[in-house]
Order: sequence, then structure tokens, then C-alpha cells
Amino acid sequence: MIARWWSSWRGARERRALRRRAIPDRLWDLTITRYPFLARRQEADRAELRRLATLFLDRKEFAGAHGFVVTDEVAVAVAAQACLPVLRLGLHLYDGFIGIVIHRQEVVARREVMDADGVVHEYDEHLTGEAMDGGPMMLSWHDVATSGETAAEGYNVVIHEFVHVIDMLDGAADGVPPIAERAARDHWAALIEAEYAAFCRRVDAADATVLDPYGAEALEEFFAVAAEAFFVVPEAMRDEHPALYRAFADWFRQDPAAN
Repeated sequence: MIARWWSSWRGARERRALRRRAIPDRLWDLTITRYPFLARRQEADRAELRRLATLFLDRKEFAGAHGFVVTDEVAVAVAAQACLPVLRLGLHLYDGFIGIVIHRQEVVARREVMDADGVVHEYDEHLTGEAMDGGPMMLSWHDVATSGETAAEGYNVVIHEFVHVIDMLDGAADGVPPIAERAARDHWAALIEAEYAAFCRRVDAADATVLDPYGAEALEEFFAVAAEAFFVVPEAMRDEHPALYRAFADWFRQDPAAN
């Protein structure tokens, strides 16, 4: 009885949100056209993506930094790309945060790190996006807006940062998404660690790679970079990392190369 009531209440809530935050046809068509990796999806996928993006906009709060104005165009562009990884998984994976802060360009952040001898080193880090446990999410609008053009390079800052959110759901950013079954989790961990080691060797050898060399920074960055390529240049990612592609297709319940 309670489960039935909860399902009915949630369905009614979603229907209200879909009416209240409906994305105008013209704006949705513009967004799809701007990002070819969305336009290539089958009609049923695009319809579900639009539904999820609408609910996403209803649940998240956008803010512009340093005078940047978050227009409907900005918000829908972020929402459409953010919902692609959870197209078959559901928006609940993003329930851990609400705020999304949009900067006009990349941000320079001052960082501190302590070495093994206890000496603190300061440095500047250039950020186009940053996902933090509990939020808020930070994104550079320049990088979001140009994602259609940079897709050929396997680069997508929105997918990268939202996949970090997914990675952190089990308590650690370690390149392993939340997998309940122990054997399946161990299999994933072994596979991605082997793929990461091989990728790092290629980067060290200055080989050309489909995945952004930034993925060699850490296992969690490799996971996010691989996810970017999986969604925006799937054929190339499949050809270069066939085993990893199959693992991603199974977990995300999508096969982008098949579209």
C-alpha cells in the first residue's frame, strides 16, 4: 500500500514538473542541433533525454558567478548533457547535490599540497569544471557551449564532472561506479586498473590516444575521461578500448556506437 502510494505521488509530482518546466520546442531543437552526439541518438532516446532534462531543471538550482547570467539556453545545454550518462539509470544518482555554479570561462584556483617531507607547496590550477561531494558543481560556460565542437577530441566537461558525481556515490572517487555485487565490482576494478596502466604507458610514450592524456593523472580521472569518449566519440573509444567499452555499455545500459 505504501509503495503504491509513493509511486503514485512521485508520478504526479513528475507530471507537474514536466508541465511547469517544459522545455520549448525551439530551444530543445537548438540544443540538440548544437551537440551532434545528442542529435545522433535515436528518437526514443532524445525524448527520454528531454524528459530527464526537464526534471533535472526542476530539481537543480543554477547560479552565475561574477555577473554571468544563466539563461534558459545555458541551463538546458547543461541539463541535456548532464542527463546523458543517466539516461537509463535515473536522476536519483544526482540527488546528492542541488547547486550548479556557471562561470563565463575557466577558473584559476589556488591549491596547496603537502609532500612526503611535510613541506606545503602552493600552485595555481586551471579549472573548466569541478564536482564536489555534496556540491555545488562548477562549470565553465565556454567549455559547455563549445562541447559540440570539441566532441571530436573526446572532450566534454559536463559529462566528465557528472561522471565524477556518479563515481563518488560509493564513498570514494576511485574509478569504480556504485556496484552492489562484490564479484562484479572486483571485476570492474581489475579491468579499469589494467586499462589505466596500459593507457599511462601509452601517454608516457607520447602515443596518440582517443582518450584525453589528462586521464593519466589518476584512476578517477581516467574513468571520467573514458566516459567522455564513450558518450561523444563512441566508435573511436570502442575501437581503442573494446573491453572497457563493453563494461561501460553494460553499466550505463547504453551502446552509443550502435546509434
